Amino acid sequence: MTRLASKMNVSVNRQYKSTVFAMLFSDKRKLLELYNAVNGTHYTDPELLEVNTLENAIYMGIKNDLSFLIDSRLYLYEHQSTVNPNLPLRFLLYVSDLYSSWIKDENLYGSRKVTIPPPRFLIFYNGETNQPDTQLLKLSELFSRSEEHPALELEAVMININKGHNQELMDACKSLRDYAEYTARVRKYTKENELSEAVNRAVTECIEEGILADFLSKNKSEVIHVSIYEYNAEKHIRQEKEESWEEGRKSVLLRLIKKKLQKGMSASEIADVLEEDEETVKELMKEVSILPK
Repeated sequence: MTRLASKMNVSVNRQYKSTVFAMLFSDKRKLLELYNAVNGTHYTDPELLEVNTLENAIYMGIKNDLSFLIDSRLYLYEHQSTVNPNLPLRFLLYVSDLYSSWIKDENLYGSRKVTIPPPRFLIFYNGETNQPDTQLLKLSELFSRSEEHPALELEAVMININKGHNQELMDACKSLRDYAEYTARVRKYTKENELSEAVNRAVTECIEEGILADFLSKNKSEVIHVSIYEYNAEKHIRQEKEESWEEGRKSVLLRLIKKKLQKGMSASEIADVLEEDEETVKELMKEVSILPK
C-alpha cells in the first residue's frame, strides 16, 4: 500500500453492498476495466487501484458506492436508478469524510502545505426516466440563490448506462455492458412476472448466455436478494414522486376551480376551460371550501 493510501486509512467496506453495481465493481479487475473505459487508459494491474470506499459516512448513515485512488487522484463513483439532483451535495459530504481521514495526522495550522489528491465524481445512471448520454450536475445548482462566481463548487458527470446509450463506453467495458443487459432484463421480466420470478429468470438466462456469468454464478443468492431490494426501493421512490406530483396537481386544480366559482362559472364551464372531466371538477368542488382564503 502506498503512503497516500496508508495515510487515508479508510476502511474498505466488505459487508455493505448498496447495489448490484457496487457488488460487481468491488472486484478490482472489473473496477479497473471500468476506469480504463471511462478515461481511455490501458492499465493492466488491478493493484494500482487503492480502494477506500467509505464504510461509514458522516451524514444520515449514507454510504458511497465506490471510491478509489489511482495515479494520485481520488475517484468517487455512484450508481443511480433514479435521477437525484442532490448528488453533488452527497459527493461533497463523502469527499469531506475521505479528506478528514487523509489529513488526520497533519498540522493544518502549520506553515507547510498539506496536499490532498484531486477528486473526480462520476454517476452511472440506469433508471427508466429518459436522460441524455451525459450531463453535468453542479453543487452550485443547489444553492438557495444564484451566484455568478460561487466560492464553492463541485461538478459531477452523470453517464447514462442504459442499453442504447454511450455505446463506445459499453464496447470498451464488457462488465458494464453486461450489467446494463442484466438490469434491462430484470425490468422487462418484472412487467410480466412476480419480482422474485423475474429476477431469478434474468439471473438464470444471463448465466446461461455468458452475461456476467462468473459474477452471477458466484454471488447468485446475494444478487437475487439485492436486486429485489433495489427494484422495490426504485419502485417506492417512483411512486412517491408520482403521488407528490398528483398532490401538487390537485392543489393547483382546487385553486383554479375556486377562482372560477367566484366568477360564477358552472361545473361544466369550469371543466371546459380547464380541459378536465366534469365529474372530476364536481368532486373537487366539494373540497374547495377547505382551501385557505
